[in-house]
Amino acid sequence: MSALARRRKLKLVHRGDRTTRSLRALERTASTSRVLNLIAIELESGARRDYVEQPLFRNKILNTALILKHRLRNDDVYLFDEARPTATKIIIPFDRRDLALGGQSVFVGQRGWADLLAESCNVSGDTTRDLTTLRIIDMLPSLDPFLLREHLRRHGLAVADCYFALSAADYEAMQGFVTLEIARLIELAYRDVGGLGRGHAARLVEALLSTEVDERLEPLRETLVMDGESFREGVFSWKGFLYYKWMLTTLWPQLNEVSQEIGRIAVTGPRDVETSRYLEDARRRLQGGVLVERSAIQRTLKVYDDAFESLVANGRPQAFRDFLRRAPELFLSLGERVGVISHITSFWRYRFPPGDAITAHIDEAVDIFMDFETGLSVPITD
Repeated sequence: MSALARRRKLKLVHRGDRTTRSLRALERTASTSRVLNLIAIELESGARRDYVEQPLFRNKILNTALILKHRLRNDDVYLFDEARPTATKIIIPFDRRDLALGGQSVFVGQRGWADLLAESCNVSGDTTRDLTTLRIIDMLPSLDPFLLREHLRRHGLAVADCYFALSAADYEAMQGFVTLEIARLIELAYRDVGGLGRGHAARLVEALLSTEVDERLEPLRETLVMDGESFREGVFSWKGFLYYKWMLTTLWPQLNEVSQEIGRIAVTGPRDVETSRYLEDARRRLQGGVLVERSAIQRTLKVYDDAFESLVANGRPQAFRDFLRRAPELFLSLGERVGVISHITSFWRYRFPPGDAITAHIDEAVDIFMDFETGLSVPITD
């Protein structure tokens, strides 16, 4: 039986599972938009006071697990009562020092998941807070640090900053991007209260990016003629759009480089005909799939851009109001797609840093390609 066939038969998270093999490369690095590596976070920040006082999860075993945004396969969907394309997967390693030894896994929301998780984590006390945190995380389309932090805070969960990879410099850069992006909108919303300087505009952007939607955004709500709850939900998703637009300014050129490198990676080691054919076909499918994902992302962003332009250029709030009402649904779709290409880019660039040889053993190459293919939200066809 070929190496490829053996991998296709694997169902459990055990030694040799391609999921654990791929994740081993992340043991000593930060998370991606698809993987929240709590093992690496503990290794780096476990001695910090805020890590101890404000953990993501109170259960220590769960707080050193691996959290993944996972596209459900045909042999996963039966675990759920409702149809869903993706789920949040929790992997509890048998040995945090060696992920290749495997572990136990459970999806948030699958039938009986709370009991399965309690058994895996040796729970003896109240699990309400941890289960609530997992349900909140499950609402998000990806594990992007800015969105994850804001989403948790929005639901009243104070978690140490070390869990979120977005640096202070990144946050400042995003604030600058958003300031330029919505400067015309701020002028429109506040035109009746006199001219606004750049500093005032920056403070209003800070209000937009804050956890709470408060009275500072009231003029904008009134301009759009929206009720409070609908406005709050729309603003959170709007922040997600702005975050992704900022993120994509650097992600697009990186993705182009990675896509080219996928086409020329040198694969070493013996392989059979089936595995060789898979590798060549997978290169083509991945490169094509990335282009399809990119086009879908650009179409979704255009919905926002057109609505925003209609508001600020023509003074018509209707289109942007309609966008904010649709934003939560659009945000989920956009987040899933951006999460996929962000994971491909960040994982590849960690494994193959600039200037290093782009070479991998046959087993690792198959693991990486299959991981990337599984994440793509477009059908993979030959």
